[in-house]
Amino acid sequence: MRKITLAKALERYRREISILKRSYASEKFRLEQLARSFLGDKNVDDITSVDIATYRDARLAGVNSKTGKLLSTSTVRLEMSVLSNVFDICRIEWGYCKSNPTVNVRKPKVAPARIRRLSAREERLIMRYTNAHPNIELQVIVTLAIESAMRQGEILSLKWENINLRTRIAHLPETKNGTARDVPLSLRARDALLQLGVRTKGSVFTYTSAGIKSTWRYMTTALEIEDLHFHDLRHEAISRLAEMGSFDLLEISAISGHKSLTMLKRYTHHQTSKLVRKIDGPINRQQQALSQLLVPYPASVKKDAETFVVRILDFDNLQVRAKSAEEAAALASDALLRRLCTLRMQGKKPPLPDQYLETISDEDLMMVNPVVVGEEEAELSLAT
Repeated sequence: MRKITLAKALERYRREISILKRSYASEKFRLEQLARSFLGDKNVDDITSVDIATYRDARLAGVNSKTGKLLSTSTVRLEMSVLSNVFDICRIEWGYCKSNPTVNVRKPKVAPARIRRLSAREERLIMRYTNAHPNIELQVIVTLAIESAMRQGEILSLKWENINLRTRIAHLPETKNGTARDVPLSLRARDALLQLGVRTKGSVFTYTSAGIKSTWRYMTTALEIEDLHFHDLRHEAISRLAEMGSFDLLEISAISGHKSLTMLKRYTHHQTSKLVRKIDGPINRQQQALSQLLVPYPASVKKDAETFVVRILDFDNLQVRAKSAEEAAALASDALLRRLCTLRMQGKKPPLPDQYLETISDEDLMMVNPVVVGEEEAELSLAT
């Protein structure tokens, strides 16, 4: 049996097998990681299940250099999966080993399905940032992700010749699942594309995958948005489609490209606030509407000389002044109630709470309840 190091076997696997896969870019990275490890210098036939388990444990204890957090179990599982495939090829086709040692090694447990919704405030921060960005492509890419549920790679690979702006359909000749797909475009998505200046053919975007990842990481750091991945925008888009109630799972899968409805269900997390409205059925509709209207809003509290100033952050020009904290709280509650009722009478929709864009310290924040006044009002936490 021919002796060959795992590093050389991995390189041959990359040249002859991995390069033919659509996932070549990400798999190439995993192959390089395996080759750099202590396994790379070992002969393929000398590697044991103990070696594989040692590698697994070392990787699980490793830290991601970009995030500063421990490597995810998904990352290690994918590395072990490609390593297992390499051993199978070495055993069956190339004759480098007699067995596959990875089959006897436990893979890390599958991580719980990621549940990360994009809040309205985060969306407003991101859209304001992208609107001011020198490259207009960034805002269009983000808009398409939220509106179309396309993957990052699918968006970046869009061609003008495959987009029909009249029928609002984007054709994807190649997708992650290996099949072509037509994606319906919302008016917002269509209008975003129009901002780029329509061409008859060629790539829609100049961003590369590495470029958008770097820009996204820089943006979320600058905006102090934690734990939001670009892929979460696809999750958000699919969840919104499910919450509309206009599509069944088969129709959503046609849009998103999921072949498995089981996999699709991982993405369709309904907002609890929308489920609450359904739990009582048709009973007390007016009471439900009123309870949804009269909700607490965050406010900033400042002491200006001998005056307390309470400003309700989600409304423009809504603030009160009083000589005492208790009086300011009562006046703010009354002012908020009047503003909410006025908007309701005008047929206008009040802003959702906690959507303001300012940075307010916790010491200066309080919650103003429009239906609680006087002694029942929550105590103010004021900076002295």
